[in-house]
Amino acid sequence: MKHTLRRLRTAAVALGACTLGLSFLSVPAAEAYPVQPLAPQSERAPESDQFSAEGVTTVGELRTVGGSLSYAGGGREQIIRHPGASYVKVHFSSLRLAPGDHVTVSSPDGRESHRYDRNLNRATGADYTTDGQPGFWAMSVEGDTAVVTLHSSRLSRGNAATIDRFWRGYDRAEIAAHNFSTQSVCSTDARRDAVCYQSSHPTEYARGRAVARLLISGGGMCTTWRVGNTNRMLTNKHCFSTQSAVSGSEMQFNYQCATCGGANPGAGTKVSGATLHKVSSGGSGDLDYALYSVNNFANIQAFGTLYLATTATTNGTRIYIPGHGDGSPKRLSIYEDTQNGTTCSVRNANYNTSNISYSCDTSGGNSGSPVLNASHRVVALHHLGGCPSNQGAKAHLIYNEIASLIDNNG
Repeated sequence: MKHTLRRLRTAAVALGACTLGLSFLSVPAAEAYPVQPLAPQSERAPESDQFSAEGVTTVGELRTVGGSLSYAGGGREQIIRHPGASYVKVHFSSLRLAPGDHVTVSSPDGRESHRYDRNLNRATGADYTTDGQPGFWAMSVEGDTAVVTLHSSRLSRGNAATIDRFWRGYDRAEIAAHNFSTQSVCSTDARRDAVCYQSSHPTEYARGRAVARLLISGGGMCTTWRVGNTNRMLTNKHCFSTQSAVSGSEMQFNYQCATCGGANPGAGTKVSGATLHKVSSGGSGDLDYALYSVNNFANIQAFGTLYLATTATTNGTRIYIPGHGDGSPKRLSIYEDTQNGTTCSVRNANYNTSNISYSCDTSGGNSGSPVLNASHRVVALHHLGGCPSNQGAKAHLIYNEIASLIDNNG
């Protein structure tokens, strides 16, 4: 019944031209690789293996496939493709490389490429995720095609790698069909691409750079962000709450359109989850936070960080929300309904014990977004939708619980 409802649900919000970043200027695989191996047929994995989590936007489908790389001539390249997919994330069930050899997982035009050697060393190769089963997941590639290539000068035989599964990202219509959520866009959707505010609101734009799109275990989507001066990230507990989910997830920084209203987000910078440090007690109506760290922390430090407010906010306080609603490239909610009109503000600073409320526009995928005040401190962690009372967990209460685990001095 649940899955039937999910398929019948229509989209709650109208999406703009850059909403999902699905218009990729990728060179077709046949043009980039004149001698192109055929992409093997794939099948939808069993329903029990598909991503499903209460309150989390489902953005992808797990598929099974029989793919491989071999040292024999003609076997050194494998195409993994699903027409119309917004991303492809490849799983290697085995990797048997000789010393000095490596494989790459790339977009057809080569603009995005992840390199893996036999030791899976993040210091010398690309990042990756795991799911507790044999093998590893390569980092996702934007678009509907991943080109997997064996790089070796050896003239020999034997299998070098086996590919058994991949996640493919849903397109905009599929996301609408597979998800249902409480309406969270209040009246007119006033969100705009983050870059639209680069000149008019430079500080809001700059603070938003610390916010990333969170791809959960290959098939779910939330928002996450860096908190404090050390390697710490925050999102909602209802997005993930276990070490295995952290290890299986990607954080995609700088996933935002290059031009206002454009469909040109690029791949950004992707890192994997490292260690889960703390989750809140209670359910999704309580503080609802997960604190964790990432691998390859140096790769994201240039995007900056955010700091938690340590005292309660008040009614009428101006706020803004950067995030990845619907899995889209980053957008900012600054105004309630019209540009240069009424700015977003706190409606009830004590909506209940754990939450403040506001009608600033959000949607599925915004879970985990920071709610910032005019001093650019985080006053709440967004996690519940329902106009006119979209809700965020009180940041000063979160701070009280995690103060010893972060460096909030900034």
